[in-house]
Amino acid sequence: MDLQGQGREAASRGQGFTTARRAGVPVVFVDPRNTSRQCSECKHTHRTNRVTQARFVCRSCGAVLRADHNGSRNIAHRGEAVWKRGAVNRPRTSTR
Repeated sequence: MDLQGQGREAASRGQGFTTARRAGVPVVFVDPRNTSRQCSECKHTHRTNRVTQARFVCRSCGAVLRADHNGSRNIAHRGEAVWKRGAVNRPRTSTR
């Protein structure tokens, strides 16, 4: 990834974090690597699982999903794991 891409990613994450914090919503950061290549059913990861931009077919268990749906499920699973470990950026509540 180039530096410009990292800047955009950090900027969008920062804005989302600020908005969530203002609303009192906890924020969970997860590693997005391979979320589009990993099967959300069996966790098998391979570059050929992502058949097209829109289609995901697991080479291990045969699951067929919309690629975006599969990736979002992986992010949700990772977020839940982070939440259970307690590594969450919880907003401070005001005592005013």
